Amino acid sequence: MAAEWLLMATGRTPTNIAVIKYWGKRDEALILPVNDSISVTLDPDHLSATTTVAVSPSFPSDRMWLNGKEIALSGGRFQSCLREIRKRARDVEDEKKGIKIKKEDWEKLHVHIASYNNFPTAAGLASSAAGLACLVFTLGKLMNVKEDYGELSSIARQGSGSACRSIYGGFVKWCMGKNDDGSDSIAVQLADEAHWDDLVIIIAVVSSKQKETSSTSGMRDSVETSPLLQYRAQTVVPSRILKMEEAIKKRDFESFARLTCTDSNQFHAVCMDTSPPIFYMNDTSHRIISLVEKWNHSEGTPQVAYTFDAGPNAVLIARNRKTATLLLQRLLYCFPPQDNDLDSYMVGDKSILSDAGLQSIADVEALPTPPEMKTPNQKFKGDVSYFICSRPGAGPKVLVDESQALIDSATGLAKGV
Repeated sequence: MAAEWLLMATGRTPTNIAVIKYWGKRDEALILPVNDSISVTLDPDHLSATTTVAVSPSFPSDRMWLNGKEIALSGGRFQSCLREIRKRARDVEDEKKGIKIKKEDWEKLHVHIASYNNFPTAAGLASSAAGLACLVFTLGKLMNVKEDYGELSSIARQGSGSACRSIYGGFVKWCMGKNDDGSDSIAVQLADEAHWDDLVIIIAVVSSKQKETSSTSGMRDSVETSPLLQYRAQTVVPSRILKMEEAIKKRDFESFARLTCTDSNQFHAVCMDTSPPIFYMNDTSHRIISLVEKWNHSEGTPQVAYTFDAGPNAVLIARNRKTATLLLQRLLYCFPPQDNDLDSYMVGDKSILSDAGLQSIADVEALPTPPEMKTPNQKFKGDVSYFICSRPGAGPKVLVDESQALIDSATGLAKGV
């Protein structure tokens, strides 16, 4: 075997958006939640983390780069994921490169990790969920870990609670579990992404700034000070979970939407009930809620569900493509781009306008006032930075094309460093 060799694996993992929220831990170290939660995995083309992990005997220590910048790997969440995957590593052989790694060698070898999110980190869009799930998934591939996805979800959970749900595509439930060691606190797939593929998910990015109160410290404060959190976890969520499972199974959008909106509002009520109160939403978030509520009310049945995580960005779930087009038109009417700058509305090489059935800024300006709006011409230019149009998506996958790797095979460092 060559003295200096390098072996790599690259994976891509989607983020997920909780429709029944996880907020509050009963065990901080193991990240065990106070209630079950349910999420929808988003299409990885739109919101995902890509991670490359490399191993070589020439690496003197473990190192990590996030979005091109080196970060300390001293954090407990990374260390616990690395430790748990190393424990389960197996023999690896690459005959082409003449590399053979014995199971026991993994404890002595160091890894380099490079990760990239194609969306804002720490802005309340579950970037850590995608990142930590991707780390666990890709390390597992590199080290030939054979554990099932349930076991992998349990490891990802120790990095970031909601990461356990990104191990699967479609609709996913994180079971809180009962065991003190967390062995039964795992994610399970309720239905795959093809089960309800009519749904269209639109994210209004209100702010991509880092949030003032991190989820970790916010949860801790809520657990310690909010009586509403205890009531929610013990009394409200158990029955809500059952209703949501049923709504997903039957593709009952009316129930799904009502439960999603109600649960989001209660989560933010818990944040307000915390001492000192936590404000994740802002005026623009509230305007988006008002817009959706008025429209749903005027139609007599929900057209769109809204949900907000620990940040001001709105995740809006439309019942089908036609409804999504009407929703985007309403959003563009109320929140037109700043200085008619359509570049900010480009996602990749595609403008969100085409999803709204529009072609130009003139079409945006010509949009009629939605009939349910009592005060026309109330516009908030530039208050939404951009929109992302997505749908339920598949779980993690290995990227075999070496050009997609984030680590340079010649240097073993993150590309561009």
